[in-house]
Amino acid sequence: MQKQNLKAQTDVRKRAYKYSRRIVNFLDLLPNDMTGSVIAKQLMRSATSIGANLVESKGASSKKEFGQFFTYSLRSANETLYWLGLLRDAKKIELQELKWLIQEGQELARIIGASLLTIKGKRNRSQFLTD
Repeated sequence: MQKQNLKAQTDVRKRAYKYSRRIVNFLDLLPNDMTGSVIAKQLMRSATSIGANLVESKGASSKKEFGQFFTYSLRSANETLYWLGLLRDAKKIELQELKWLIQEGQELARIIGASLLTIKGKRNRSQFLTD
């Protein structure tokens, strides 16, 4: 059971890293105007923070600290979705990649949220493994 939980944590970290890479490439496609520049900086910070906090959780010294890193990661995922939604709704960029980034960001937020519930003991661990 613990081995499967560790594998699931590793998988979400790898997935968040891939997401960060795609965000970095996506940012080059944004318009080179004031709006694009401001959103690009915010998006770069929030999107890369998702994976960075998941990786940082590996060095946590307690269960509480471990959960805090997942909380920061979830907050960053939600902020990232805000910026991507703003780009979409302002029609600043029209790309299939934007749709993928929003869908993957939503999925990462769900996975991290479910993990957080498991960490806090508010969800059965076996449910976490089947998501």
